[in-house]
Amino acid sequence: MAPDAKILIVDDHADTLFALESALEPLHYELICVTNGDDALKQILRGDIGLVLLDVRMPGSGGLDVVRYMRRLEQTQHIPILLLTGFGMSRELAAAAFMFGVADVILKPVDPWTLRTKVRYLYESYVRTCALQRELDALRANGSVIPPRDHGSSDRAEPDPPPPRVPEQPSATHRPAEHRGATPRTR
Repeated sequence: MAPDAKILIVDDHADTLFALESALEPLHYELICVTNGDDALKQILRGDIGLVLLDVRMPGSGGLDVVRYMRRLEQTQHIPILLLTGFGMSRELAAAAFMFGVADVILKPVDPWTLRTKVRYLYESYVRTCALQRELDALRANGSVIPPRDHGSSDRAEPDPPPPRVPEQPSATHRPAEHRGATPRTR
């Protein structure tokens, strides 16, 4: 991903696209707006997308369909996604969204300040992560970094030591009353 990655906004309502675009304009990121899931997938597969704001319910391919497809592809599986919904948050939606690794589900109408804060954080984190990955790949290609070990291999020289055992501390409920700071009762 290029350092000048774009933010993709996907919603089937033009007024919502305009509102989201207006809310994000102060961040000065390049924005791409599309009105359906199929066009969203086309944009995503072209590359250089650093964040996706995605409406849950759209005609044709809905937001969760797009997320499901993105998470299957290596090139798109780590792109952060914010799902947008105007129909409230159900347990099923929350479970599906977080199972697919969606960063957050935002209810419409969206608070512009909150949206900008989340977008800035997710976008900048993703750009930094991609830059570090490119740097690491370059170092590995030059032989400057030892490739990561396969921790599942059976030819390891020594097993990892067990974690240190922490001695148990007696709890306050098991100590006599005089040790808990209480005065002993007299009859």
